Amino acid sequence: MKRLIASLAAGISLFASVANAADLPGKFEGVTIDAKLIGGQQYEPLYARIAEWEKETGAKVNVLSKKNYFELDKEMKSDLASGDIKWCVGSNHSSFAPIYEGLYTDLKPLLPADEIAKFVDSTISASTIDDKLVMLPRAQFDVSAMYYQKSLYTDEAKKKAFKEKYGYDLTPPDTWKQVSDQAIFFSNPPNFFGTQFPGKEEAINGRFFEMLVAEGGEYLDKDGKPAFNSDAGVRALDWFVNMYKAKAVPAGTTNYLWDDLGAGFASGTVALDLDWPGWAAYFNDPKNSKIAGNVGVIVQPAGSSGKRTGWSGHHGFSVTEACEHKDAAASLVWFLTNEDSQKIEAANGTLPTRKAVWDWDIQQAASDPYKKEALGAFQEAMKHAFPVPRTPEWIEISNAVYPELQSAILGDKTSKEALDAAADKATNILKDAGAL
Repeated sequence: MKRLIASLAAGISLFASVANAADLPGKFEGVTIDAKLIGGQQYEPLYARIAEWEKETGAKVNVLSKKNYFELDKEMKSDLASGDIKWCVGSNHSSFAPIYEGLYTDLKPLLPADEIAKFVDSTISASTIDDKLVMLPRAQFDVSAMYYQKSLYTDEAKKKAFKEKYGYDLTPPDTWKQVSDQAIFFSNPPNFFGTQFPGKEEAINGRFFEMLVAEGGEYLDKDGKPAFNSDAGVRALDWFVNMYKAKAVPAGTTNYLWDDLGAGFASGTVALDLDWPGWAAYFNDPKNSKIAGNVGVIVQPAGSSGKRTGWSGHHGFSVTEACEHKDAAASLVWFLTNEDSQKIEAANGTLPTRKAVWDWDIQQAASDPYKKEALGAFQEAMKHAFPVPRTPEWIEISNAVYPELQSAILGDKTSKEALDAAADKATNILKDAGAL
């Protein structure tokens, strides 16, 4: 009972301390916040701000771990399994967040609603699990838009030939049907290909997932059962199958991952590339790319349902349920994701997750037409973003599903046969995990 009373008292004190945005970052003299953070040189400019937060609040931050996210994920899972959680703030990622059930607290009662409202809506939605806001998004958001070679769309001979063959004008694609037509039209294997896609591991499963959504389907139904072996699923997988069969993608695509795609488009041998924002500067850098100065970026295309693809993810920071000073921890999380922090990260090329920083970033790019075009495209792309299914078994399911997707792409099974087999495997994984 004493613990409950103390907890309630702390909650009342917390509400009073951070009820208004004007109160942030707050005062926490003598408090030490232990943290486990994603590491890497690219994060150091942000972490340099921790000293500012310490000076303003009177608190201290003790960084227990600073590792790449895959290693950090292992450490957090180990802590969760052992129940030995003595730290307060942790780096998080929207694709991994469902795995950490019970680890992180709801940030909504800890921060002013008007501050939360300043983030891009889709990132807050993707950071919310079972109505709990488990993380605040950093300025590092990933959703794919469509890169294309501009010169292909200004070639008069190509424009005429395409119109004669397909009956509509050759313009950068707004639908996946148009991508299909144009990819086949532009392809001249083995020297030039209309498009490309990753062909293995979670990468192909994620691309299939977003195409499934664009075709009006769902990966897991409302009861959490695999539902991707549907008519929409067949249409989605058929897109990959048909591109491979038409030789509109490189023959080795079933072995491709993200770096292969980036290198392929930068080599000038691919017309259309659905890809992540981190490649934007690389593709337009003459030191790295043969198509520098010839790159256009548009919002990702829509499927037959009218929905656009939009598989997405983002990094963020969370506060543990076990934290004794949740008010101070929430203040630190806010500080590392506030406008000043996001401007520091956005200046280095990441996509901000605060609305006002988007406007600032675009203003900074006013003198750079390509950067302005790319930022505008990704800002629009974010409006259509959605996370992976909220199941802790997502990665395990991906590992079981992708060989079946490959079997259809390579012609060893029909799309329906492959999806039925994949659904059986996914069902067994979920049953073994007690999710079904």
